[in-house]
Amino acid sequence: MTAHGRIIGGGRVLASGGLAGQPKGTMALSIFTSPALPMNLMLDRTAPSDESSAPLWQPDVTVATLVARDGALLMVEEQVGGRLVLNQPAGHLEPDESLLTAAVRETLEETGWDVAPTALVGIYQWKSPRDGRHFLRVALAADAICHHPDRALDAGIVRALWLAPSELQAASERHRSPLVWRAVSDYLAGSRHSLAVLAQVA
Repeated sequence: MTAHGRIIGGGRVLASGGLAGQPKGTMALSIFTSPALPMNLMLDRTAPSDESSAPLWQPDVTVATLVARDGALLMVEEQVGGRLVLNQPAGHLEPDESLLTAAVRETLEETGWDVAPTALVGIYQWKSPRDGRHFLRVALAADAICHHPDRALDAGIVRALWLAPSELQAASERHRSPLVWRAVSDYLAGSRHSLAVLAQVA
């Protein structure tokens, strides 16, 4: 800022060497409005613009569970795009649903297992090279509680199965996405965070 002021958003800010009755060096700021720009718009940097009507972009928010028993991980085989792929029990967050509730629901629907989430393993962002969709996946460690073998599984799910981590890694070409092994790798490395960080605010 110079002693002569500068133009800002249609107004001028003046700086003097001092105010009457005040020590020299005190800055005096005066804003003069431009006739072409109302004061409220000149001061409000959040004023609406034409861009505010543009569609809001948002990723697909999904949850997945990592359930271990006797050294094996609970996985699903599912048909996707004509391929039989491997994935964790996983699916989309539904309206008004908490992340924990979604994880329990999806695991039951896809495997027939009731589970209890115990920790957050990680949150992962991924863009599908096939269709350009963006995914934000929340992966949770969970304990297996009870199996319902007669329960019908979600459409597209061929079966639920238990795989050793080495078996899953060896079948990497069948992973539905890189998210599958990344979450397992973090889980095996001991990544655990408190479920409290996933608070649902009313």
